[in-house]
Amino acid sequence: MAKADKKKSTKENGSGHLYDASSISVLEGLEPVRKRPGMYIGSTGPEGLFHMVKEIFDNSRDEAMGGYADDIEIALLPGEVVRVADNGRGIPVDIHKTTKVSALETVMTTLHAGGKFDQGAYKVSGGLHGVGASVVNALSEWTRVEVHKDGDIWMQEYKRGKKVANVKKIGKTKKSGTIVTFKSDPTVFSETIYNWKRIVDYLREQAYLSKKVHIRAYDAREYKGKIDLDSNLYLHELELEILSYSFYFEGGLVSFVTFYNQTEKPVHKNIFYVDKIYPAEGGGGEVAVEIALQYVNDITAHEYSFANNTPTPEGGTHLSGFRTALTRTLNTYAKKNNYIKEADESFTGDDVREGMTAVISVKIPDPQFEGQTKAKLGSVEAQTAVATVFGEEFNHFLEEHPDDARFIINKVIIAVRARKAAKAAKDSVLRKGALEGMTLPGKLADCQSKSAAESELFIVEGDSAGGSAKQGRDRRIQAILPLRGKILNVERARLDKMLASQEVKNIVIALGAAISDTFNIEKLRYHKIIIATDADVDGSHIRTLLLTLFYRYYRPLIEGGFIYIAQPPLYKIQKGKEINYAYDDAEKAKIMGKAAALEIQETDEAEPKSESETSTSAKGGSVSGGKYRVQRYKGLGEMNPEELWETTMDPEKRILKQVNIDDAKEADKTFEILMGDEVEPRKLFIQANAKLAEVDV
Repeated sequence: MAKADKKKSTKENGSGHLYDASSISVLEGLEPVRKRPGMYIGSTGPEGLFHMVKEIFDNSRDEAMGGYADDIEIALLPGEVVRVADNGRGIPVDIHKTTKVSALETVMTTLHAGGKFDQGAYKVSGGLHGVGASVVNALSEWTRVEVHKDGDIWMQEYKRGKKVANVKKIGKTKKSGTIVTFKSDPTVFSETIYNWKRIVDYLREQAYLSKKVHIRAYDAREYKGKIDLDSNLYLHELELEILSYSFYFEGGLVSFVTFYNQTEKPVHKNIFYVDKIYPAEGGGGEVAVEIALQYVNDITAHEYSFANNTPTPEGGTHLSGFRTALTRTLNTYAKKNNYIKEADESFTGDDVREGMTAVISVKIPDPQFEGQTKAKLGSVEAQTAVATVFGEEFNHFLEEHPDDARFIINKVIIAVRARKAAKAAKDSVLRKGALEGMTLPGKLADCQSKSAAESELFIVEGDSAGGSAKQGRDRRIQAILPLRGKILNVERARLDKMLASQEVKNIVIALGAAISDTFNIEKLRYHKIIIATDADVDGSHIRTLLLTLFYRYYRPLIEGGFIYIAQPPLYKIQKGKEINYAYDDAEKAKIMGKAAALEIQETDEAEPKSESETSTSAKGGSVSGGKYRVQRYKGLGEMNPEELWETTMDPEKRILKQVNIDDAKEADKTFEILMGDEVEPRKLFIQANAKLAEVDV
């Protein structure tokens, strides 16, 4: 019986493959990383590529956080090669007693190996899993590490995570530090072109969080001359004429807040700032708490939280501690100074955060993050530390700066009144819909399907386009909501004023998911919300206004991938009975070949054209040219229902662009500049980006 059972256990499975001990793979060294790179760096796309740079930089930054380095440089070299240098202690090169090889080789070729596990080596650090350098090494075509330490220069090279030779001494030095140079493996990544702006933005942020540390960035990818780095720790020592940034901030988070509020009007003069150590409790380590805060004339809250200089976009315990202390402190101060007299006048968390820009940074030994991406902090001690330190110091700030305190409290009181007015307006809109049996807007031509998963809402510009869309649509799954003109700019409008706009109100009721704090994505009536506007200045403005509405009040719809932008064609090209549509000039040229290159000057008089000649009207409309007939669409209303369906609405043929938020902070700032009250920042933005605009005459 035992033999029969044993035989059965190694029996072929349903796929005909023998499943026994030989089926279990054991990956050695860095093989797991190359096998499943997404598990270690998130993706093999642009995000993962940026993560590679970030991992190596963060090692240098941790040296700076420990007080061992004050100068870090990142350079992008020709061929998309990355070089990161610091003047820290240098990675140890002596023999590791467990691995029996150099500590440098151990760090670069072994997962979960590094100084971050030793409390004596790093009091605080951002990297905790010991995978950063080794993962970058595994996913690089080649890597070179040079260590300046104790008067000698040591070097080791690697190919796809495996050493080329042992660590060797290559010279003498009077410096100390580590240089890591690597080229990401093109067989792993979909592309290996780095986003320079993203790198610079991250380095700027890190410089604010690491006051009195020089952080430099060089983009030398297009540099044609020789770059001799053999005897230099830093690229800036060569004084080459290449694109560069240098960051150094004495003020730390105060400078950070000033930078974020540079286009805003402050409510109070002094920026609150605290940098204090919260003592260890119950055997835990000390927590360094650094916070800067300022209120501006805005209705949006901006909170940026970090743990050991690592951004925590999903917040965590440190942010919870800050919010609790902020609400409690302002309520206590307001009651003490008779700003609040009735219990129902107490400030809520949303009230006290309105118009606030705050940066919360904690440095904590052995922080507990949720996941390798470290998006959320889970350390309980951080909540207590932040709540205590910030609560005490912010109360002192209010007492010592009575004018600032008065402006802040008055700002919050306005928010309270606005909240009550907004609630009344919101309740009125939602109650009106409920009393009328959720009567949908009269302009809305709803779809027949009751399944949100397959239903689509087209928000179209104007009644003309709306009429064509209603006739051309698939009535079963496609709903049409025409807009009359431009909707309200909600960037500076409070909810009560916003809901007084009929066009906005129509959108809110059509979506069926309420708005603001009562928003419920489970009640969303359409899982595709498609913005369809004309390809002109007015159409772009309407599209921006709609995106502002969704960004401010329906952020989960963007984050969840529910918002799309329709891409109608620019040209209809007919040759005999054959009809093609071109979505840009390049596609038009591809369809028409040499005929598209001919430029015919239009006149009022009819002139004979050769069979291959054609021209298009700059104002839209149709122009004939013998062999071809080209119609340029300037608006959706110019299309008949069949054309609109075939080009823009047919799920089998249409082109949709999904709206996403690659960088919420950058998008947030752009919306504020373009849609806010201040004219000067908008003017500067337009001047700086004018060369990127596509001018349609």
